[in-house]
Amino acid sequence: MSSFEPIAIIARLTLREAFRRRLLWVLVGLTALIVVLTWWAFGRIAEASPITGAVQILGVSQVTVMLAFMFSFVLAMTAVFAGSPAIGPDIENGLLLAMLARPIRRSEVMLGRWFGLAVVLVVYALVAGYLELGAVVLATGYAPVDPLMAPLYLAGESLILLTLAIVLSTRVASVAGGAVAVVGYGLAWMAGVMGGVGEAFHNDLLRWAGILARLVLPSDVLWRGSAGALSPPDSTLGAAGVNAAIYRFSPFSGTAPGLPWLAWSIVWVVGALALGIVLLRRREL
Repeated sequence: MSSFEPIAIIARLTLREAFRRRLLWVLVGLTALIVVLTWWAFGRIAEASPITGAVQILGVSQVTVMLAFMFSFVLAMTAVFAGSPAIGPDIENGLLLAMLARPIRRSEVMLGRWFGLAVVLVVYALVAGYLELGAVVLATGYAPVDPLMAPLYLAGESLILLTLAIVLSTRVASVAGGAVAVVGYGLAWMAGVMGGVGEAFHNDLLRWAGILARLVLPSDVLWRGSAGALSPPDSTLGAAGVNAAIYRFSPFSGTAPGLPWLAWSIVWVVGALALGIVLLRRREL
């Protein structure tokens, strides 16, 4: 048996479990409902005022970013509540001990769980994200600056929260781990907002606080990238009388993360999974 085959088996079983628990069907139903509501709501906006001037474009873009923020919250909660019971309950009911009686290592169980849930989250984030953006374009004719990247950033954000929840599940109960992950997600976003305030007003203390928070939990880095991809260009902001430099640091805006931050997000996920494997190996079953 190759080293990857047990991981693939666990991932496949995790996907089957997601189907059995109706998780995927619930996500499909919610996606269809949200897309229809998005198309209807933005269509009413376009009927009230044609989306031609800079002010109208700015208004539509802000509603789009707000919709993306709500979607990112749904993704984060889905990731947390899917990942929190990934390991702990299997330990408590003895299932993990029975699995380890076969030639399967603890690391393979954890990585298989992660891959299975990651597939669900990424597919959901991309399909729902592109459908929603398509509904906005169809209803209003407004296309964001970088619509292709926005759902990708949100998918990456969900993977960070999924990883955090699974790592916590190796040591604490599902409810407690989920609560810690949700609070961490909220604190990271708030720290990102304060870091943006520090950047805008040249306050080094707030700026470094935001940087530190992103190093600890880089979910806000990817949210900012998604918000920046959905925001209008600087020329539109200027035509609408908005200071582009200040706008980029508002709570519902941002800029594309540079290569170092993207690299750190990947390193963070890999490092967190490695830490989770170590914690799981040292836990008594």
